[in-house]
Amino acid sequence: MNQKYILDIIYLIASVTFVIGLKMLSNPQTARRGNLWAAFGMTLAVVGTIVMHDTVSPVIYALILGAIAVGTVIGWITAKRVKMTAMPELVSLFNGMGGACAALISLLEFHHNVGQPGRVGIIMAGMIIGSVSFSGSIIAFMKLNGTLKKSIRLPHYNMINTVLMFVTIAAGVFLTVSGSESIGLLLGVFALALVYGVFFVAPIGGADMPVVISLLNSFTGLAAAFGGFLYNNQVMLTGGILVGSAGTLLTLAMCTAMNRPLFNVIFGAFGETAATTGGSKTGGTIKDISISDAAVLMNYSKKVIIVPGYGLAVAQAQHVIHELEKLLEERGVDVKYAIHPVAGRMPGHMNVLLAESNVDYSKLAEMEEVNPEFSNTDVVLVVGANDVVNPAAKNDSSSPIYGMPILEVENSHHIIINKRSMNAGYAGIDNELFYNPKTSMLFGDAKDALTKLVTELKTL
Repeated sequence: MNQKYILDIIYLIASVTFVIGLKMLSNPQTARRGNLWAAFGMTLAVVGTIVMHDTVSPVIYALILGAIAVGTVIGWITAKRVKMTAMPELVSLFNGMGGACAALISLLEFHHNVGQPGRVGIIMAGMIIGSVSFSGSIIAFMKLNGTLKKSIRLPHYNMINTVLMFVTIAAGVFLTVSGSESIGLLLGVFALALVYGVFFVAPIGGADMPVVISLLNSFTGLAAAFGGFLYNNQVMLTGGILVGSAGTLLTLAMCTAMNRPLFNVIFGAFGETAATTGGSKTGGTIKDISISDAAVLMNYSKKVIIVPGYGLAVAQAQHVIHELEKLLEERGVDVKYAIHPVAGRMPGHMNVLLAESNVDYSKLAEMEEVNPEFSNTDVVLVVGANDVVNPAAKNDSSSPIYGMPILEVENSHHIIINKRSMNAGYAGIDNELFYNPKTSMLFGDAKDALTKLVTELKTL
């Protein structure tokens, strides 16, 4: 059997492991194994490509292995050291690197394919989409880590972005059909795509970042798929299609969860509008609750639902809240977690956070499942969540989040909200729930407050 057939079999096996891995990622209980399956498939594909390739000089092999070694060390150390609060920007950064790779492949392959419109068209598509994904992901990274604190909205930015997009596409089409070998024009298209990626993400508000990350991830997958077409490489094609389609489906699912069309996310700048206008200001009276009173209330409850949010991640309080959950269950209290689809800063952020502290996956309830249960819940403990529990989404038609499905915690008997302060959430608007007569505010750092709550419970 010649090398080509062996490599085709390796690529087929790798493609199957990608599909298996992606399927397993759909369930928290199998997600870790799914990741390992996909990693195994990618390792198999890379090793097969190197070993089964036509003979090249030792220098090339040394460069390839050196690059793999450097990338592996950097990736491993970064992933091991990253804090859970920094996971969203790390995901965005890694995704951007994938887009950059697709764009660089196109730049390098352009001159090898001049005069072949079909192949040049694939190269242009991969370069433009990869470049947009790269620069857009870097802007998303800067927004998430606080480097870029404000969204940038130029006058008539929608018109500017639309014109820039069509100019970039038109330049790519011209290069494809003209047969031009101009390096200047090629770099011009590359630069336009990078600029468009910046303009594409810069105006989008922070509240939409989970959707943006997912959308950019689908772009990177699509760019990789074009690379698979270019090289007639089945595993690149399969991997790119899986990433692109999964990212697209996740983006649409998150838009559905927010009850907002994707067009509105991209062009509406939801988070920025809210931050600029200040959102709806409800005002009213709030009441505090002490640690001891909160402990007594929860200790004598039959059912408690915990709503985790970004504040839980910031405080690194996931282990303490798991201890609280176990302590309450030992006393006969039914405890579960209510997970909103867009809680946190990336898709599945809360699921990953709680998995880190070994919370039983069966206790994680999605919004549609848990909302009917709030009316029969004694206490809801909201830790660091804000916009996803704001009743303004249902009650205030002037609110920027109006129409977004929320966790209906206001239907429970008692509500305890743990926050550092009365500051608005990521959408930049006031929260009606704070002023609900059933709501008590437990101010302070989540880890500190929950630790004290656990200590107090142990004395009862």
